Amino acid sequence: MPDPMQQFIRIGGAMPDKRPAEKRRKDFDEIYDAYSPEGATAQASRCEQCGIPYCQVHCPLQNNIPDWLRLATEGRLQEAYEVSQATNTFPEVCGRICPQDRLCEGSCVLEQSRHGTVTIGAIEKHITDTAWEKGWVKAPVAREELDMSVGIIGGGPAGLAAAERLRTRGYQVHVYDRYDRMGGLMIYGIPNFKLEKDIVERRTKLLADGGIHYHNNFEVGRDATMAELREKHGAVLIATGVYKARDFQAPGSGLENIFPAMDFLTASNRKGLGDAVPAFDDGTLNAEGKNIVVIGGGDTAMDCVRTAIRQGAKSVKCLYRRDRANMPGSQREVANAEEEGVEFVWLSAPEAFHGEGKVTSVQAHRMHLGIADVTGRQTPEPIEGSQFTIPADMVIKALGFDPEDLPTMFGEPDLPVSKWGTVKVQEPSRMTEIDGVFAAGDIYRGASLVVWAIKDGRDAADNIHQYLQTRDKRPGVAAA
Repeated sequence: MPDPMQQFIRIGGAMPDKRPAEKRRKDFDEIYDAYSPEGATAQASRCEQCGIPYCQVHCPLQNNIPDWLRLATEGRLQEAYEVSQATNTFPEVCGRICPQDRLCEGSCVLEQSRHGTVTIGAIEKHITDTAWEKGWVKAPVAREELDMSVGIIGGGPAGLAAAERLRTRGYQVHVYDRYDRMGGLMIYGIPNFKLEKDIVERRTKLLADGGIHYHNNFEVGRDATMAELREKHGAVLIATGVYKARDFQAPGSGLENIFPAMDFLTASNRKGLGDAVPAFDDGTLNAEGKNIVVIGGGDTAMDCVRTAIRQGAKSVKCLYRRDRANMPGSQREVANAEEEGVEFVWLSAPEAFHGEGKVTSVQAHRMHLGIADVTGRQTPEPIEGSQFTIPADMVIKALGFDPEDLPTMFGEPDLPVSKWGTVKVQEPSRMTEIDGVFAAGDIYRGASLVVWAIKDGRDAADNIHQYLQTRDKRPGVAAA
């Protein structure tokens, strides 16, 4: 029987059909249609089955991509899902929102040889969506019930990935989150057109069905101190993420209608979830009919510009101080935004905001890229006398995120943090200098990708298990 793989010589790479821009800019539905079973099989069969699978090497989770591509080609989708979920707690999420062009697909040998990458993310989405439809996705099952508990602070991808892995080992897992839903940025930060919220909610429900205990609207430092959580649990994992918006000060920064990105995105996502959002309903955080200026060039900035388009903005402009080739966001996202009507103002940086009470315009200047810094990136430098003005009814700052002051918030002054505010850990255990307290995700590595948070959470869970099995710890709370 001939090998069904390596069909790239006769089959071209093709993403699932993408809805036309004029239609998708009017709603928050995901922009890509699903593959047909035949289409997914054909695209999976393009894999070269490399001796050194660079797609896997450059995946933070080390997903066994060639293996599940072969299984998908052979029609063995249930086995393909089992292989996929063995290394990934949220394959249905990563298939949708990972910047594959910067990770697995960008490293594909076919992409490097100009044959066109295997569409790994879309195939992963097809495999997992099929698994959900067929009922193959199951709640975590504990191997045995242990009389030890772990407290996890933060219900985002890192915390939930750790929770699932610890639960399968039998620990009594309690997740504490200050918001009213689990999911973190997957719920309140990432727009529906990239990740519909029922995708996240069905997974968080499944984890709860497996015996993971959720404590919503729970703030460490308000509802319990870190010391109290340590008394209650055998180990504590800090997986809060980073939510403090980076800012820059310029004349006019205090004007109204200048917002951090998360305020804007959270309002939009809550509205989509059916929540009451007064600041949206009164027009404050609604882009409809307004000239919108977004400052930044990362994936959060792309989320903001594309959300503003869907809210019916009059115009949407994105200011970024470097050029397109040097922006940190996904090039695929930039292309989608341009199709939907976003105007990118490259090599531009704001220097002042104008208006009487409310912002009415942004004063910016042109930049050029100078000598490379220690990271190898060219440093943007202003061009003298290049000022220009852009009309703006709302300005959104999407400049990235920094950690909050956790030692103060948690009432734990001994919690060690770096000069950047991230929690300091000891490698490779990921435990802090406080016995039994670990950290994972963005609060440990700085603002990064969901896939890295999942990796960190799974690794932290393994380290916590080793710690609890080798230390004489007090029993934790019994299973509820």
